[in-house]
Amino acid sequence: MLHDRVLVSPSAAEGERRSTGGIVIPATASVSKRLSWGDVYGTGNHVRTVKVGDRVLYGPDDHAEVEVDGRSFVVMRERDVHAVASENIEPTSGTGLYL
Repeated sequence: MLHDRVLVSPSAAEGERRSTGGIVIPATASVSKRLSWGDVYGTGNHVRTVKVGDRVLYGPDDHAEVEVDGRSFVVMRERDVHAVASENIEPTSGTGLYL
């Protein structure tokens, strides 16, 4: 990857889902501007906040799709990543908020 680009593998959990009230929402239902989760597989030299192995949240219109060895990947700029998931809560990190 070059410059500020990030290579992400989209999560496979884009199928049927269930609302908090128990209503089944089919995969074909149109949801406007729903953000997607994915795993980072590569980063460019100028990427500062995301590293390989991170789980990131990104928008559906902020990327380009590419296929490598039969697998679909998404290429985007680092600035198009909305959030990075964290498994650890660090109490000394300031606000205490995490995703």
